[in-house]
Amino acid sequence: MIRISRRTLLQITGFGAACVAMVPRIAFAARNSLLSLRTGVQPGGRTRLVIETESRPSYSLSYPENQLVVTVSNMPANSGIKPTLASGTLIKNVSQVQSGDRLQIVADLRKPIAEIQKSQIMILEPNGDNGYRLVLDFMAGTSAATVAASASVNAGETKTSSSRKYTIVIDAGHGGKDPGCIGKGGTKEKTVVLSVAKKLKTKLDADGFKTYLTRSDDIYLKLADRAAIGEKRHADLFISLHANANPSRTMKGFSVYTLSEKASDEEAQKLAETENAADKIDVNGFEQFSKDIRIALSSLQQHAVAEMSEEYATACVRAFRRAGIDQQPGANVRHAPFAVLRSSVPSALIELGHLSNAGEEKLLKSDAHQTKLVNAIVRSIKNYDFDV
Repeated sequence: MIRISRRTLLQITGFGAACVAMVPRIAFAARNSLLSLRTGVQPGGRTRLVIETESRPSYSLSYPENQLVVTVSNMPANSGIKPTLASGTLIKNVSQVQSGDRLQIVADLRKPIAEIQKSQIMILEPNGDNGYRLVLDFMAGTSAATVAASASVNAGETKTSSSRKYTIVIDAGHGGKDPGCIGKGGTKEKTVVLSVAKKLKTKLDADGFKTYLTRSDDIYLKLADRAAIGEKRHADLFISLHANANPSRTMKGFSVYTLSEKASDEEAQKLAETENAADKIDVNGFEQFSKDIRIALSSLQQHAVAEMSEEYATACVRAFRRAGIDQQPGANVRHAPFAVLRSSVPSALIELGHLSNAGEEKLLKSDAHQTKLVNAIVRSIKNYDFDV
C-alpha cells in the first residue's frame, strides 16, 4: 500500500503539528534534520526501525519488492549518519536517497513484509538526549506491493479501499435507569442516542462495515462493560454517542472528545465527571512477556491508540463541519478522562448537540437531523485511514 502523505499524529495531550502535504523549497537551515538510524529486535520477533529526527517528521510509507521506503518531507540526506544495524532483524541495509525536498530512507529486507499496521507505528517525543523518534515495528509477511494501486487517494475519494471488513462498535450512551440529560421538552438523551446508533449501524452495515451496538434497547450498562465490548469484538474503532446539556440555554453545537488523563478545559472535566466514575486503564495482551517489557509495551500501545483516536476525532469534526452542523465554541477536539473510552481500541466520544437548547432539542429528536448526523459520522469513518 502506498500512502499519499501521512498526517502528523496528534498527541493525547492535544498538542500537535499541522498536516504537511506539500513542502515548499526552503533553505536547508530551516529544514528537519536526520539524527540517527537504527534497528532492533522486539518481543515476538518483530523488527524495529527507528528514525530519529530533530523536528517532528511528516512521512509516508511505501513497499517496493523486498524493501520498506520511508519518505520524510522537508529533509536533506545526511551522509554522516551511519545506520546501527542489530543482528537477527529483517533489515539487511539502510540507505538514504534524496528526492527533491524529501528524503527517502530505504530499508533492504531479507523477506517481504505486509503493510505496517497503525498500532505498530509511533512518534515518540524528545526525551533526554533523544530527538523525535519515528518507530516502525513489523514482521515478515505477504508483500504489500501487489495492492499498492488500491491505496491511491484522490480528492473526494474515501480511504477505506481494503477488502477487509472493518469492525465498528457503536455505543449509545446511558440507558435503562440512567436517562442521561433531559431537555425542557422532555426529550431523553438515552432515547436520542439509541435512535442515532441504530441508524448509524444500518448505514455502516450497508457500506460494508461490520458493526455492533453496545446496547440495542433501553438497558443499563456499566461503562467498563461498554469498553469491554469493543475489546471483545476486536474493534477497529469505538464510537460513543451522547447528547450534552449546559447551564446556558443558548449554548449549542456538537463536540468530539478523546481520552486523556488531563482534561483540555474545565467544561471537559465537568462533563467527564458527569459521564463516568474514575477507572484505571488496563491494557491486556502482553502476558507472555516479563513485567518490565509489559509495562513498556503497554505504554507504547496506549501512545499509539491515543494518536489514532485523535486522528479519527479530527476527521469527525471536519465531517460535521462540512455537513453544516453547528459546532460548540472552543477547541476542535477536546480531551477528558472518560471511562467508556478506556481500552486498547481507538475511540472517540461524540456529543451530538445540546438538549438544554430548545432549538437543538427539536433537531436532535427529528429523523431528518439524526440522518444528517449519521451521514457525517459515516463520512468520517470512510475517510479514516484504518490500515496504517
